[in-house]
Amino acid sequence: MLHLIFTKFIMFFTVIDPIGTIPVFIAITAKSSTAKKLVIAKKAALTAAGVLLFFTIAGEIILNVINIPLSNFQIAGGIVLFLFALTMIFGESKPEEEISHIDNQEDKAVFPLAIPSLASPGAILAVMLLTEKNKYSFQEQLVTVVVMLSVVAIAGLLMVFSTKIFKYIGNSGAAIISRVMGLILSAVAVHNVLEGLTEYLTK
Repeated sequence: MLHLIFTKFIMFFTVIDPIGTIPVFIAITAKSSTAKKLVIAKKAALTAAGVLLFFTIAGEIILNVINIPLSNFQIAGGIVLFLFALTMIFGESKPEEEISHIDNQEDKAVFPLAIPSLASPGAILAVMLLTEKNKYSFQEQLVTVVVMLSVVAIAGLLMVFSTKIFKYIGNSGAAIISRVMGLILSAVAVHNVLEGLTEYLTK
């Protein structure tokens, strides 16, 4: 069970990337008061958690309605995760890319903080793959939800203490960590594709 929890934690920490969100949060809240920063961090974390919980509950139902086997989704999801990982490794780092999306007219807690910084496409795919009802027991699905919410909570805490943390790692440090997370994510993505192909071919 501990191995399962650790594996899920690493995957969610990689796709949600709380550390990579710190520079985005700092850029967004540069002119905000301490109280306002707390409100933005809380709203971003709660919104991201809500989005991911929605796909935990409704994701597989949506696939069933449109008659797409989860093995097909796992293969497609793995490919998307792999492409997402490549952008983390070779493209602009997460902080650089998402800071460029900041629009003063938008609710910054929702965009780009909650979506796509925390509830990223990779996180949505991960939560759907790890809560497949035919593959995982209710207990395992519950563990997935708890781990996912724990990572989102960690992201919220890191945003609250972002100024102090950023003094130590800087934007370059956050970019390096984001790229390392991308490398780990690429391995997870390949595993998902191979697992999906195995399930599809053995039917």
